Amino acid sequence: QVQLVESGGGSVQAGGSLRLSCAVSELPYSSSCLGWFRQGAGKEREGVATIYTRDGNIAYGDSVKGRFTVSQDKGKTTVDLQMSDLKPEDTGMYYCVALPIFACKSRDFFKAPRDDVGIWGVGTQVTVSS
Repeated sequence: QVQLVESGGGSVQAGGSLRLSCAVSELPYSSSCLGWFRQGAGKEREGVATIYTRDGNIAYGDSVKGRFTVSQDKGKTTVDLQMSDLKPEDTGMYYCVALPIFACKSRDFFKAPRDDVGIWGVGTQVTVSS
């Protein structure tokens, strides 16, 4: 059974940095992407960043461009999210996700993901105080 286990969440003041890491037991799809999605209190779940497992192509949400960096190791067993210049609006539960290719390519899915598509971790909490 495929498992994704997140770590690295915590509390930080605005302007600070955190690094999230996700350990992936195995890639569930022959063609896929790994990524990070988040959900703040009272907000819809949204895409943060995705990285294609084959060619490393990356997509970011508009609100995190220039501040967050997603990366995966060569063995494709971990996917990390380096977050800098954090803002209070970045507060939320961050989920590591393995997605099939059709979801990776969909901007609609990135903006409004469905948790019945792909394999999701249980999440790690990030709290940014002002």
